[in-house]
Amino acid sequence: MLPCILVVDDERNTRDTLTQLFDSEYEAFGAANFDEAINLLKNERFDVILTDLRMQGKNGMLLLDEVSKLPRGPVCIMMSAYGNIETAVEALKHGAFDFVTKPIDFDRLNVLIKRAINSRAPVKEAKAVAKKKSAESAVIIGSSESLHATLALIEKIAPTRASVLFEGETGTGKELFANAVHANSGRKDGPFVAIHCAALPKNLLESELFGHEKGSFTGADAKHLGLFERANGGTVFLDEVGEIDLGTQVKLLRFLETRKFHRIGGTGEIAVDIRIVCATNRNLAQLVDDGKFREDLFYRLNVIKIHVPALRERKGDIAELLSFYMQKFCNDNNLAAPKLSPEIMNILTAYKWPGNIRELRNFCESVVILHSGNDVMPNNIDRKFLHSDLGG
Repeated sequence: MLPCILVVDDERNTRDTLTQLFDSEYEAFGAANFDEAINLLKNERFDVILTDLRMQGKNGMLLLDEVSKLPRGPVCIMMSAYGNIETAVEALKHGAFDFVTKPIDFDRLNVLIKRAINSRAPVKEAKAVAKKKSAESAVIIGSSESLHATLALIEKIAPTRASVLFEGETGTGKELFANAVHANSGRKDGPFVAIHCAALPKNLLESELFGHEKGSFTGADAKHLGLFERANGGTVFLDEVGEIDLGTQVKLLRFLETRKFHRIGGTGEIAVDIRIVCATNRNLAQLVDDGKFREDLFYRLNVIKIHVPALRERKGDIAELLSFYMQKFCNDNNLAAPKLSPEIMNILTAYKWPGNIRELRNFCESVVILHSGNDVMPNNIDRKFLHSDLGG
């Protein structure tokens, strides 16, 4: 049985977009307000509720209060365009599993939904699910020389305790490679926790990483365990680490030196056993020169540096990637595969893919949905593919 998700938002476009986005992996329902959501809860079993904060009538906080009264009720994730640390803490106080700001980072939201679903499973089942998902997520497609060199380095360093820094352009799949480090390490049975450092304001990021004590700041009415504690025994992936503010960099450096930290507002040291894997699409050495990144932290993180090749550096993998993702979206949507002619394949191989794997995935999904079972001709695809000089 597929997990069941309820999206509660009075903005129809947001509601429809989210229900359609998750419809391939989950049973997804929509509700326009508090009353519609309560009626659905009376008749359907939901695993996760995504609710907006501000809605006409009763707001999302009141919905959280109602859900919290249910025996083994669904896990709730709050959404809002008015996100700040106080609002996020208030949502957690009312029982939210997590808090996301609009415009929504769909990749991060999908990760949160999976974590929310796993949190409902019995302990043994949750560990099995996490292990299976980690193994699946570590599958990397391709056989080009540049990719082979990257994978060979990952295989060599994965069993060690060394910190790893992945460098590469946006969309190259740095999290996928980080997951491969985790899946090939002695920590593979532990959690793999990823956080996008640029997606959170600095005060919320520090709390998310290290946690906070009750009363440590306005609105902190309960103790909150940070990612470092929740990932004990596993791996923490810090995506876009170059965006971390200087104050949080100090705490991160101290943790890397001592393997201990304090929650915000706490006095006792907490020791955890985690491996830090980072990624950036920026030049950290230049950020150091510009005074935006601590030099001592840079050297701590830069123990093993791995370049993740851009798709234009992996042209030999393009055909295999197209085949893999088109089959995936065919399976997800129960559609017949479109047919790519040799002419189309030549066009796609010559294209520079400035958006890298992410752009290729989007292309495959679009082609599968719009041209299922049909031949794809040059006039069926975006003109940018026909002029390779436009691709970067």
